[in-house]
Amino acid sequence: MNSSAEQQGGSYPTARKIRRACANELYRTVKRLGVYIPKEQIEKAEKHYFEKVALNLPWIHENYSNRKKLADWWDDHVSADIADILGVDRGKLCKAFRDAFGG
Repeated sequence: MNSSAEQQGGSYPTARKIRRACANELYRTVKRLGVYIPKEQIEKAEKHYFEKVALNLPWIHENYSNRKKLADWWDDHVSADIADILGVDRGKLCKAFRDAFGG
């Protein structure tokens, strides 16, 4: 997620930090899409994204400094569900996420 000293030290980030990072990443992604998405759909997408990250936390934590690998994981494991929730094209969503995330 982010490169805090806490992650570098080996301990996992708190649920609050993960939730905030997911919300920020999705906010930046949706902003780059340039379309209106109702708040309820964004909240549902944030919840889904948080759950995916929480379920894969050991792998994500291990690869926190490799943005390309994390963006590839997002494309493969998260983007399809988020695209369905938000009602947007998956290809455009993946591109917007990479632009926002830096992978």
